[in-house]
Amino acid sequence: MAAAEGAAMASSLPVFDYRNTLNTAVGEQGISDADLDFARAVSALRDFRARVDSGEIGFPNLPNDHKVVNEVAKFAASLRGKVEAVIVLGIGGSALGAYALDAAIRGPHPVQVGVDKKHPRLVVLDNVDSGFIAAALKTIDPKKCAVCVIAKSGGTAETLSTFLIVHAWLAKAVGAKRATSRVVAVTDAHKGDLLAIAKQEKYTTFHVPGNVGGRFSVFSPVGLLPAALIGLDIKKLLRGAADATLACWSPDLQQNPALQSAMVHHALDTRRGKKIEVVFSYSSYLWASAFWYRQLWAESLGKRVNRRGEVVHTGQTPVAALGVTDQHSQVQLYMEGPHDKMITFWAVQKPRADVKIPATAQFRKFDSCGYLAGKNLSALLHAERRATEAALTEAQRPNCRWTLPQVDEYSLGAFFQMLEFQTAFAGELYGIDAFDQPGVELAKKLTNGLMGKKGFEEWARKVKV
Repeated sequence: MAAAEGAAMASSLPVFDYRNTLNTAVGEQGISDADLDFARAVSALRDFRARVDSGEIGFPNLPNDHKVVNEVAKFAASLRGKVEAVIVLGIGGSALGAYALDAAIRGPHPVQVGVDKKHPRLVVLDNVDSGFIAAALKTIDPKKCAVCVIAKSGGTAETLSTFLIVHAWLAKAVGAKRATSRVVAVTDAHKGDLLAIAKQEKYTTFHVPGNVGGRFSVFSPVGLLPAALIGLDIKKLLRGAADATLACWSPDLQQNPALQSAMVHHALDTRRGKKIEVVFSYSSYLWASAFWYRQLWAESLGKRVNRRGEVVHTGQTPVAALGVTDQHSQVQLYMEGPHDKMITFWAVQKPRADVKIPATAQFRKFDSCGYLAGKNLSALLHAERRATEAALTEAQRPNCRWTLPQVDEYSLGAFFQMLEFQTAFAGELYGIDAFDQPGVELAKKLTNGLMGKKGFEEWARKVKV
C-alpha cells in the first residue's frame, strides 16, 4: 500500500509514502500493521461521507460549484488591467489560503515575478500591527487597487478594524463613489455586519456557504476571488481539487493517499506519542502553504472533548520547516531531541526552473567546489532531502512524504483538497468534531470586552493583567 517515490513521477496527483514510519524502518518508534486499523479507516471515510451527503459539511463539493467559479472569473475580468494591487483584508482561513496560492504559483514574495496588468500584486493585511498596516499602505497607489474584505462571520474585529482604516484611506484618495466600485466583500449570505455594510454601500458581494468553515474555504470565493484577481487559473486549480476528491472518496486505501495519511498520523500520535508534526517543505514555493496547513491541522484537531462529551485533549502540534534551510537550524533537534515528533516531507518532482552550477575554472581545484561543478541545483535539493530522510530513519525518527509532480494550479488544487480530506478523516478517527473551534471563542469575548464592545462589559473585568 505504501507508494514508492517513483510512483509519484507517473501520477498527476500527489502521492503519499509512509514506509519510513513503519517499525520495519525505524524500529520501536514506528508503527506496525497491527497499529494501522484499516477497517476503522474505511469506516471513518464512510462516516464522513454521510456528513457530507447530509449537507452538514460542504467543502468536498466546492470544486464542482461551476456557477460560483464563473461569477468570480467574470468579476475578476472586469477589473483586469485596472488595478496594480489587490488588498486582502482577512485573518486565519480568510487570508492564509490566498497568500499560499499566490506564493506557490507566482513565487515567494522576495523573488516574485514582476507585476503586470494581468497579474496585480497581492497584499494581505492579516495582522493588526499598526506599523505593518501603515507601511503596507505606503507601497500601494489607492487609485490602482482593489480591496477584498473577507469575513464569514461578518464581525471579525481584526478584519473590520483594517477595513475601516483602508476604506478611509481609499475614499480620501479617490472619493467615496469610486471607492465603492473597488471594494468587494466575501461573507455569509444571511447574517453579519459585513453583509449589512456591503448592502448599505452596494459592494459587489460573494458568499461563503454556511456549511464551509473558514479553514476549509480556499476553494470558495474566500480563496478563489483573490486568486482570480491576481491572474491565477482558478478553473485549473479546481480541476485538480475535483480529481483529488474522486480519489479521496475511494474506499480502496491503495487509491486514497489522504486516508492513508490520516491513518498514519493518527496511529503515530495515539500509539507512539508523536504529538508534534514537522511539515518539512523542500520547496520555497510551498513554504506559505505550510502555514495554511498549520491552521488546518491545529484548529481542526486540537479539541478538549470528543463527540461524546468526554475530555480527550486531542491534536498534534504542527511545526513548519523549510528544506534545506532548516537542516541548519532544526534538524539537530529532530535527530537527537525527544521522541515526540513525526516529520512529513513535502517534495516536488519537477522544479519551476533549474539552474546549473557552473564549472568555473579557477574554483574547480577546490574540493568543496569541484564535485558540484556541472550539476543542477535541483539535484542538490533532492539529494539533501533524501539524505535527511535517510538520516532521520537511521535515528529511528518516523518520517513520511508527500510528492507533488510540480507546483502549478492543478497540483496545488489537488494537494490542498487532499490535505483537507486528510484532516476530516483524522477528525473521524479521533472521534472529535474537526469543523468547530470552541477554543478560540474566549479570547474573542475578552478582546471585545477590553475594546468596549456593547454587551461584553463583564468580559473586560475578567482580564487581570
